[in-house]
Amino acid sequence: MASTSIETTAVAKTSKGRSKPDRFAPNYWPFVIPALIVIAAVIVFPWVFTVWMSVNSWTLGQSQVFAGLDNYARLATDMRFWESLWHTVLYTTLSVVVPLFLGTLAALIFDAQFPLRGLIRGIFVMPMMATPVAIALVWTMMFHPQLGVLNYLLSFIGIGPQEWIYNQSSVVPSLVLVETWQWTPLIMLIVLGGLAAVPREPYESAEIDGANVWQKFRYLTLPMIAPFLMIAVIIRSIDAVKSFDIIYAMTQGGPGTASETINIYLYNTAFAYYDIGYGSAMAVVFFILIVLLSFVLMMLRQRVNWSDGEAR
Repeated sequence: MASTSIETTAVAKTSKGRSKPDRFAPNYWPFVIPALIVIAAVIVFPWVFTVWMSVNSWTLGQSQVFAGLDNYARLATDMRFWESLWHTVLYTTLSVVVPLFLGTLAALIFDAQFPLRGLIRGIFVMPMMATPVAIALVWTMMFHPQLGVLNYLLSFIGIGPQEWIYNQSSVVPSLVLVETWQWTPLIMLIVLGGLAAVPREPYESAEIDGANVWQKFRYLTLPMIAPFLMIAVIIRSIDAVKSFDIIYAMTQGGPGTASETINIYLYNTAFAYYDIGYGSAMAVVFFILIVLLSFVLMMLRQRVNWSDGEAR
């Protein structure tokens, strides 16, 4: 009876406490509202304004006229736009594949034990620390057909002078060379993190079974570092598809339009030719393409699962 009375009293007190309005409950909205305002001002409004401008015909210095979908129809027949799209795809693909291969190779090398490994690895990652414009200026001088150091070095092995960024057929591979030099260390660091998480027991079993170096890499190392490689692909794809500074500082999209990606063409359209409406339509289409690329990368990422340091 005593215990029942105590429980009844506790329940009554609890019910009574809950029935009172909790006037002193913490309210987090004052902290959330400033962030929402910043997001609306920095992200939402610019995109809404861009979409609105894309359905208008507006050149700076002239009156704004509603054009509907005319700017998008113009994109469909603009061969320069499709050419810039191809340059973007080519540049992005090469800027992902080449650093991925070389970065993985460098990670396998630096994962081994050898003298001065830490010093050499520190030197190897230094290109990541340089600013893009400084890199562009240095490599532009190195690419010079007459005065550049690259052609001077090639002359020692019997290769004639190359035109590098001054030739339409070699300008994109030359720009990819700069991207590779700067961002291969990033891939190397990501893959090194994956190699550090790889267990050693499977390798011991493989050595007992007589597996060679290639077999151990193909059937053990590669599957286990696959999630890290996928992360590297996503990071490099995002960075390469929006690349602007190095391309603009080195070639401005030239010679002619041979290295003009969508970013460069969009910039020239909106801020050199002052065709704001057409440039806005191009930005909207480019955004949709980036969303589609992100969707594809996420689908590929879902096929690589994490499981105790192994990928399946």
